[in-house]
Amino acid sequence: MDDPTHESLIHDWNHDPAPGFAVQLNDETLRDGLQSPSARDPTIDRKLALIALMNDLGIDTANVGLPGASARATEHVRTLCREMLSMKITPNVACRTVISDIAPAAQISQEMGAPIEVCAFIGSSAIRQYAEGWSLDRMLGLVREAIGFCAAEGLPSMFVTEDTTRARPEHLRALYSAAVEAGARRICVCDTCGHATPSGVRRLIGFVKEVVSELGAAAGVDVGIDWHGHRDRGLGLANAIAAVEAGATRIHGSAMGVGERTGNVEMDLLLVNLKLMGWIERDLHRLGEYMRLASEAVDVPIPANYPVFGVDAFETATGVHAAAVIKAFRMDDGWLANRVYSGVPADWFGLEQQITVGPMSGKSNIIWVLEKHGVEATDERVTRVFRLAKQSSRLLTDDEVIAAAVE
Repeated sequence: MDDPTHESLIHDWNHDPAPGFAVQLNDETLRDGLQSPSARDPTIDRKLALIALMNDLGIDTANVGLPGASARATEHVRTLCREMLSMKITPNVACRTVISDIAPAAQISQEMGAPIEVCAFIGSSAIRQYAEGWSLDRMLGLVREAIGFCAAEGLPSMFVTEDTTRARPEHLRALYSAAVEAGARRICVCDTCGHATPSGVRRLIGFVKEVVSELGAAAGVDVGIDWHGHRDRGLGLANAIAAVEAGATRIHGSAMGVGERTGNVEMDLLLVNLKLMGWIERDLHRLGEYMRLASEAVDVPIPANYPVFGVDAFETATGVHAAAVIKAFRMDDGWLANRVYSGVPADWFGLEQQITVGPMSGKSNIIWVLEKHGVEATDERVTRVFRLAKQSSRLLTDDEVIAAAVE
């Protein structure tokens, strides 16, 4: 092939027309993320550093906790909200639909002289109502009281229906009507138990969009739709994209997808895919830093095979794969090296391709590693390392490769 353009080398079968609105993002790492059984509640300094990285990544808002949970939670929320006054990212807090949960947020907002969005939640499915012993009338009363309190205190509010994906449409319509009439300006559709499939998400968001459009028109206001998904069936990211396609304008996620049970939509992978699909345009070179800090802060390791940010994501020791990447590097073509065996360009996210040596490696791997470390790749040295690699049950470290070559 004679000197083709880069664009002509990849035929893209994907067809992802951009939505007709800017996709907003809400980071749940410091709220739902900390509900993971494996997570540790970070120090306030770590939380502040994470918020700063979220801001740099263009994330629109972050849930900074449940201010009604404890004195420590209240103080952390207060500190984070104050710090965010100088940032573009805005704070929100999670509260039950009871005034005692919302009152601490109102107090902090008054102290700062700036709004804090209240995400007031209540279970909406029949199974949850049965387990709790709630009547729909009682729930509607709680919604009106809680959202009405937010409006009276000047707090923007989002009404959150837990377990929306298993709720009856007539119950959702009644709950959303009460919330919008009381002053809620966003509605959050939740797949609390990770029940939904992408087709179900599209049907549900389509229904909710019709309902809130009617309610918003009647009240003379715009009502936004959020999507908050869990990944019990492994469909978190796919469902989030389906939600945007159906009309949800703000998507929730957390670093590594950490959260209740098996977790939430992976904020990092959501950002990666939104950029690859052309739905957002922003610099994501610090996304790996966000992942590493979040992992350390909540004490949850990043799996080795985690997409994009796991240590294995851009590393190969397989002969054929590595040979193609090496050829691209020797052509001094970084674009080609980052795509010939990868659907995600590593350099977009501050990362790079890694060539290593193992039992499935060819000699080109060995030559590459030796030359990278300034060691002359003679035939004798390459053969010696090659024999060692073929006898090994694992990858060799670069130090082991060099030691075998120069022994």
